[in-house]
Amino acid sequence: MGAFPAYLLLYVVLYGGWGVLSPFLPAVLAERGATAEQIGVLLALGIAARLLSMPLAGALTDRLGAPRAVLAALLLAGAASGLGYGLVPVGSAALLLAVGVVQHAATGPLGPLPDALAVRAAARPRGSGGFDYGVVRGAGAAAFIAGAALAGRAVEEAGVAVVVLGLNAGLFALAAGALLLLPRPPAGAAPPRPGVRREAEAAPATGRTRALLAIPAFRRLLLVSALVSGSHAFYTGFATLRWQAAGIEADAIGLLWSVSVASEVAVFFLLGRPLLARLGPGGLLALAAGAGALRWSVMAATAWAPAMFLVQPLHGLTFAAQHLAAMAVIARVVPGSAAATAQSAYAVFGTGAAMAALTLASGPLYGRFGGGGYWAMALLCAAAVPVALALRVGGAEPFEEGRGGDGGRRAGPG
Repeated sequence: MGAFPAYLLLYVVLYGGWGVLSPFLPAVLAERGATAEQIGVLLALGIAARLLSMPLAGALTDRLGAPRAVLAALLLAGAASGLGYGLVPVGSAALLLAVGVVQHAATGPLGPLPDALAVRAAARPRGSGGFDYGVVRGAGAAAFIAGAALAGRAVEEAGVAVVVLGLNAGLFALAAGALLLLPRPPAGAAPPRPGVRREAEAAPATGRTRALLAIPAFRRLLLVSALVSGSHAFYTGFATLRWQAAGIEADAIGLLWSVSVASEVAVFFLLGRPLLARLGPGGLLALAAGAGALRWSVMAATAWAPAMFLVQPLHGLTFAAQHLAAMAVIARVVPGSAAATAQSAYAVFGTGAAMAALTLASGPLYGRFGGGGYWAMALLCAAAVPVALALRVGGAEPFEEGRGGDGGRRAGPG
């Protein structure tokens, strides 16, 4: 099987597995006897477990040089620990908490580690198996939606949410099997790419993160991503409450969320690659940040339903375009032997920690200012624009290397 269909299969079954479990995990916990307070504690500790396990898994992957083996082990551990929720006796809060911490720790790296493989593979010349990473990642987003719909039907038919655990375990096991279909990287060391910092490759595993943080473009990426990705915390936590308070009906609220996810898929499939080629990574990050400033400003000023439908498609820029630009920066400035460490550092410092901190801050913001809390998120995105515009990376367009005599089109403004 070629690289593109193999990675497409991996992302579809992996994100399908996320889709069947994530929306219904709180319901599963409630069926096992957890109170609302206990569910909150478990999910909060789960975030902490993910933030710890991601860099550890990334460092281990780069140290062993065996990303498929580490990823397969984590997928199987995630499948088994997910099934563990259903084995916990009802009312055993401590045991449920222990299972939850293990499950979150196992599944935390399942975001950055596949990207470490896919981004590197996509950047190869087309004749050597290169492909459009955005299509693969977009297929994953679509599979998440399909998985959530499948899980909803299964829960309705079974009458219990615990049914999703078997679906999740089966899809994660399929993802582990799909790893066997991924083509092996070419033998021998990869040729140096312009802009790649070789010290990150030469550093021992314990020093790879420090070496990566010494790369100016990588540091700027982490800052921009933290500001833009973190700004979604207020939206994720309080958009529905804000819309309900404004009198928007439940079916319209569901449609608003669907529009945002659909725009994300559209950017991954259709718009992201042309925008990246036109603007370069820094320019695309600046566009994403500017879109965030506009989106949150409108949502701070009004909750009028027509205005909400007009700005929801900006999610395709604030999330999907930002992610594609981030992957492009990592592909250009990080050597392959440090790819897992870089993806894990990005997941922790560029998205996870900022999202966690701003989620904590969003509660008091909404309690005091209501929808006005979006102004703070708009300011974060506005602050990210000049940082993004100052980001410079060299080398051929990622996901396009090998096309044309000079190895591909050169960087744009970014």
